[in-house]
Amino acid sequence: MNNWTQRWDDRYKNEEFVYGEEPNNYFKEQIEKLNPGTILFPAEGEGRNAVFAAKLGWKAAAFDISEEGKNKAIQLAENNNVSIDYQVGELETLDFHENQFDAIALIYAHFPAEIKSQIHKQLDTLLSKNGIIIFEAFSKKHLEYLAINDKVGGPKDIESLFSIEEIKADFPNYEIIELEEKEIELNEGLFHNGTGSVIRFIGRKK
Repeated sequence: MNNWTQRWDDRYKNEEFVYGEEPNNYFKEQIEKLNPGTILFPAEGEGRNAVFAAKLGWKAAAFDISEEGKNKAIQLAENNNVSIDYQVGELETLDFHENQFDAIALIYAHFPAEIKSQIHKQLDTLLSKNGIIIFEAFSKKHLEYLAINDKVGGPKDIESLFSIEEIKADFPNYEIIELEEKEIELNEGLFHNGTGSVIRFIGRKK
């Protein structure tokens, strides 16, 4: 097991849900505008967003590298009387196929810096035409906020954080419905608390 996987297994193995059981606020606001279909949650951890989508009638699929995250997600789904398709592993080893999804939700999906753009491009192939991406993750400016308050969470290296330019480069074939850098207040479980800087992006695949 590599250090990256170990790190997330260690974080998720506690009984408590480390980012809480409620969906991310921005994701909740956006998903409620859409008609249910099929949706994918990369790096979904303990399942809070996938379970919320399933409760709205979406057919929710998720993946993560952490077996412990999956265990918590399945537990959360059962507690909410829904089911989600949750796979564990690296994206290229999983059996998703082209144009499979109507939506992809990238909520704090901070992949290692050297592969994050490549994963975005792989995910693009899984989204059908006119499909929607819902994205919220920490911006490069977030390091300034981390220096003041460690409890807000997020990666500590600038390469793992996002810029508006990177999102435009990674998703060039999208109609941009919304793309902004924004200061927000986070109150999500144990590890996302305080003021931070995020990139928010809603895009429709052309």
